[in-house]
Amino acid sequence: MGMSMGSGGGGGGRRRHQRAKVMAEINVTPMVDVMLVLLIIFMVSAPLLTVGVPLDLPQTAAKSLDQDKEPLTLSVQLSGKVFLNNTEIPLDEVVPKLKAITEARGGMDERIFVRGDTKVDYGTVMRVMGRLSAAGFKRVALVTEVEQGT
Repeated sequence: MGMSMGSGGGGGGRRRHQRAKVMAEINVTPMVDVMLVLLIIFMVSAPLLTVGVPLDLPQTAAKSLDQDKEPLTLSVQLSGKVFLNNTEIPLDEVVPKLKAITEARGGMDERIFVRGDTKVDYGTVMRVMGRLSAAGFKRVALVTEVEQGT
């Protein structure tokens, strides 16, 4: 007599257990959640990244300039106050401070940006630019915002 090797049920205990199939799909829901949170964070923080003295700049259709290093910026507020980058300085001290800074950074060829509030008196901005010109600064530029659809 022999043993039959069929698929019969006998109790050998050697039955293979079927493993669960590996899930090949990626669950993108957590990634979408993270991206939405990052989007909200950047949308909230972007307006806070504007640096400088708060001014209402005039708008023009001119293109912006490419700049490698931090520019020297003179801002003239509506009240007539003058700021060098973010520090308020009296009008009489503008030229000496700029000369000291430009000598350390590369000479009188340093570009100086003048920002004037839209409603500031034309004479006030011209007084600042006149002092810069009289001091020998030749690369003086006015800063505006890009003109919004007209």
